[in-house]
Amino acid sequence: MNSLQYSTRFTLENRPYSAQELLAQIFDARDAGAIWKQAQQQPTSLYQLKNLLSPHGEYGLAGLEAAVTRVLQAIYQKQKILIVGDYDTDGATSTALLIRFFNAIDHCNIDYLVPNRFEFGYGLSPLLVKEALKHQPELIITVDNGISSTDGAALCQEHDVDLIITDHHLPGAKLPSAVAIVNPNQAECPFVSKSLAGVGVAFYFACAIKTKLEEANYFSEQALKVPRMDHFLDLVALGTVADLVPLDDNNRILVSEGLARIRAGIVRPGIRALFSVAGRDTQKACASDFGFMIAPRLNAAGRLDDMSIGIECLICGDEHRATEFAQILHDMNADRRSIESTMTSEAQLQLAAIDKDQLSGRFAICLYHAEWHEGVIGILASRVKEAHFRPCIIFAKDEANNKLKGSARSIPGLHIRDVLANIDSLYPGMLLSFGGHAMAAGLTISCDAFEAFSAAFEDACKQALQGRLPSQVYETDTKLSAELISLELAQLIEASGPWGQRFPEPSFYGRFRVEDARKLGKNTLKLQLRDAKQQRSNQLLEAVKFREADADPAALVGSVIDCIFTLQINRFRGSETLQLLIQSFDMIKDSTVASVA
Repeated sequence: MNSLQYSTRFTLENRPYSAQELLAQIFDARDAGAIWKQAQQQPTSLYQLKNLLSPHGEYGLAGLEAAVTRVLQAIYQKQKILIVGDYDTDGATSTALLIRFFNAIDHCNIDYLVPNRFEFGYGLSPLLVKEALKHQPELIITVDNGISSTDGAALCQEHDVDLIITDHHLPGAKLPSAVAIVNPNQAECPFVSKSLAGVGVAFYFACAIKTKLEEANYFSEQALKVPRMDHFLDLVALGTVADLVPLDDNNRILVSEGLARIRAGIVRPGIRALFSVAGRDTQKACASDFGFMIAPRLNAAGRLDDMSIGIECLICGDEHRATEFAQILHDMNADRRSIESTMTSEAQLQLAAIDKDQLSGRFAICLYHAEWHEGVIGILASRVKEAHFRPCIIFAKDEANNKLKGSARSIPGLHIRDVLANIDSLYPGMLLSFGGHAMAAGLTISCDAFEAFSAAFEDACKQALQGRLPSQVYETDTKLSAELISLELAQLIEASGPWGQRFPEPSFYGRFRVEDARKLGKNTLKLQLRDAKQQRSNQLLEAVKFREADADPAALVGSVIDCIFTLQINRFRGSETLQLLIQSFDMIKDSTVASVA
């Protein structure tokens, strides 16, 4: 293991601190001190829906009015609407939200279609449009996709099918033809929150439709109950966290309100069932449950089979049926984990065959195995990137088209899509297709181009990194001694969420002596720690490190380690105990820890 490098947002004085004082400093250091102070003064009003940005007016969502007008026409004329989603959790929650919304306003002439990644690929492709036409829609609405689907949109136009695109991804140079495009990231859209997930855009869209229907007295004329839009926030919170969009003020309101309703029991059967099969309690729901427990089970359907199973779980109104769907997703996730474990072992063998010095001197990593699963290569790319702190692309065989499909993951400071674009300009034809953003991308190459592409990718990354090998610097909040670590602090951190992208859960640096170490399964390390400077202290801290296959527990006992960690509440049979969740650690030999100002 390499020596830890870390930075801190602030330095504590040498005195006792209460949990509240520590949290106040954490918020201050993130330029969010006003949020903390407001939470102390008015804890129930901080994240109320009334503080959400309005989608209307001078700073509203461009395209929203035209989109709503076309939907109202479809509602009054009872036209067939087809929702076209995506095969990840954001796409599934977006699809489920609109399906349930149209059900709530009694528009029954509606269906959905989500592409199977192995057959149709991503988005509203021409192949998927041909499948969609079999449903005989008069209006297609995309959710969480469509902004780059120029060919698919043209085919809709050719067949006289109106198209509304709702998306949040960055647009290309050319926009697809559509009745309306609702996307905060399209050019000249004045909406301030550019970080909405696809499900956030769908929620705003549904709210706008409901408002217009109310203004037209639709619900009273149809003798319908006006739908409660806040009852859709469990879906919005789940999709927003799962898609790893930045938790700006607006997204924090959406996630906070969704979590509050789930904890209060206002949660649809499918999400409640997913919490249950994951062994989590909805009354204690937090954002990390979405990211680490619920989303992986939903995503497993899209990775291994068909996301329709996940969508059916989310739209199901029957508790028993929802439980059946959740169990299927749980089993799929277990299969995904088994596949991932095998692929990880095979990747480690490939990396072990490379000279250690040669590997550490590389600027990028490309790996391929003929039997790797296309739906899991993105996860493996993330694992390799995390382990070696290098941009990584993992390839799998696309048997149907006799090509190699790659999934890329990057490190801070290297825009992976720009790297691929540079390769495409230098070696025309090498990339058959590619797309993505700064930290993740996808691409397709011919089967015989792997070696040439790997060399080109190494050179392009070296150029992008200006010839400097990257080293990981962990961003922490502060150094934290054992005497300041408490269950109360962990509880307060959890209650002060949601935490997520651009507003990460507080992490800390500490130095400890290992009193006990053992393995749980193959890859989980369980430790008991004592403050390295207070060896006579009776305070022992429980700690866990996941995905730690190589560490030797016997060698760790009695050693001193530096580690980066977060505080976790371990809940078991109604009791709560404190546990350190270690992100990275290093055994101390001499003076190996580097603090980066």
